[in-house]
Amino acid sequence: MNPEAIRDKVAIVGMGCCKFGENWDKAPEDMIVEAAFEAYEDAGIDEPQKQIEAVFCGAVYPSKGTAEVADALKLFGRPVSMVQNYCATGTDALRFGVFAIACGMYDTVMVVGFDKPKDRGVSGPSAVTTGVRGLPMTPAGWFALCAARYFETYGASREDLAKIAVKNHHNGTLAPKSMIKKEITVQDVLQAPIISWPFGLYDCCAQSDGAAVAILTRRELAKSFRDDYVLIRAITIALGPNPQSDPSFDFLRWKPTIYAAQDAYRQAGIANPAKEIHVAQVHDCFTLTELLTYEDLGFAEKGSAKEHIAAGTFELGGELPVNTDGGLKSFGHPTGATGIRMLYENYKQLQGKAGPRQVKNATVALSHNLGGAPQTCGIAIVTMP
Repeated sequence: MNPEAIRDKVAIVGMGCCKFGENWDKAPEDMIVEAAFEAYEDAGIDEPQKQIEAVFCGAVYPSKGTAEVADALKLFGRPVSMVQNYCATGTDALRFGVFAIACGMYDTVMVVGFDKPKDRGVSGPSAVTTGVRGLPMTPAGWFALCAARYFETYGASREDLAKIAVKNHHNGTLAPKSMIKKEITVQDVLQAPIISWPFGLYDCCAQSDGAAVAILTRRELAKSFRDDYVLIRAITIALGPNPQSDPSFDFLRWKPTIYAAQDAYRQAGIANPAKEIHVAQVHDCFTLTELLTYEDLGFAEKGSAKEHIAAGTFELGGELPVNTDGGLKSFGHPTGATGIRMLYENYKQLQGKAGPRQVKNATVALSHNLGGAPQTCGIAIVTMP
């Protein structure tokens, strides 16, 4: 594999994102149109039917597949493709769009991530996997086992996880399009109803409806759209073994994240991620997931995350701010859109347009999606030229 095959060859020249939440008054098409037209305006595109050559979509719960996108945007007579890869779907759709540009097939493409799970009825908590005794296990229950193991091994506590929730709730109040805008305290987290010990209500992210869009082009064409374009330095998807059938799984690390990080850092030429990455959006489906991800991405040594949390390393104003828009926890989690929403925040951060969330002097940003048990992970690293 050539680690430099796509490095800095593809530029992001426009992005859009609708407000995430319980969007009962909007169909998927409405959210897609809202995000797409923001991206068109951002990129200065006035004739999308002529300028967009292909569309790559990501959705986990599409009711009509690619038809939702093609009908909504009237982008007929060109390829409109759909990918599904659990919670890493948005990043995987982005990967296909990047490859389509980098190989020379197209000049300009659109990537769309969307989902509307709030309109779907369910009979109860979905099981992510089945254990050796044949008992279903919910996502909260599975990640809670990892939290209990981490507590026992490294001496962390519910208070450490609570500080992550407090951070992400605060950041969410600063993001205009976030689902949840509510400041909370550590005591609020600790006193909330227990979902699956040690997780309380505020340790768990909220599913939401939403859509986000990115417009990509060749680097050589980027300046014809805008001066402050953002380059894709690395993008990857990596899978790992099913934790329940992997005898080496220790509940303390996620192999898909480790594999994806190794590949992304190799592509980007990054040797010290804790110093070379300036801002990151990570998959905080639960507070423990964010904590483990600090370590799996190399932002903290194994077992040291609680010290970094106490020091404020990952807060706005810290050495490496994480989930500056509130993350899944507060911005919301429409599964197929999340990876593109993370890219949207990093794009704004690198352009210096993140308002009160702005990280000073940020020129390199990372986004991280987990999916499945988890068995898959997507990572994208973006930079300024």
